[in-house]
Amino acid sequence: MTGLVHRRLAGQVVEMLREQILTGVLPLGSRLNEVEIARDLGISRSPLREAIGQLVSDGLLVHVPNKGAAVLTAGPEDVAALFELRSALECRAARLAALRRQPKEVARMRKVCVRSRTARETGRKLPYDLDLEFHRALMEAAHSPRIAEQVWLVQQQVIVLRSGLVSRPAHTEASLADHEAMAEAVADGDADLAASLMESHLSLVETELLHSMRSEAT
Repeated sequence: MTGLVHRRLAGQVVEMLREQILTGVLPLGSRLNEVEIARDLGISRSPLREAIGQLVSDGLLVHVPNKGAAVLTAGPEDVAALFELRSALECRAARLAALRRQPKEVARMRKVCVRSRTARETGRKLPYDLDLEFHRALMEAAHSPRIAEQVWLVQQQVIVLRSGLVSRPAHTEASLADHEAMAEAVADGDADLAASLMESHLSLVETELLHSMRSEAT
């Protein structure tokens, strides 16, 4: 196997495993059996291990002594730390988005809100990818690739922690309303309002996540 083919294969495995982790196919704390995964994919363990190493670096997997890699788990203190970081990054990004946005970026944010509202009104659970797409659109409007890169890593970890939990309908509605309000604040160039809305939105998400974790534990 050439180096280029090896890297491409490892990259494909990264994205396959990432999707399974984000969607809860691989639940929180579940251990990855390298032998079984390599056999099922028909690949050697070398690119698989490289892929696992990348996901450990991304914070989606952790190394468990004498057991290999497992999907991350977190307690309340871990959640608080994640949201402290996410708030610092995304509140700044929301402010920058309001100052730097272009019409096409505002249009994309609004379009995601419409798609999300349609999904909500048809009774579907709001897919994680639509929630993620809104925040990505806001990151694009901020024109700060370094912030966007770090936000992406933190967002993924939050998605993993929420993957096996059930959100209350009221939370989904409030979260969608927050997105719509943020899109308009960015469109109006109101940096203070955009940052304030993001701060309250992330506080809402953190509270709901902790509530769901407590409910699941009882």
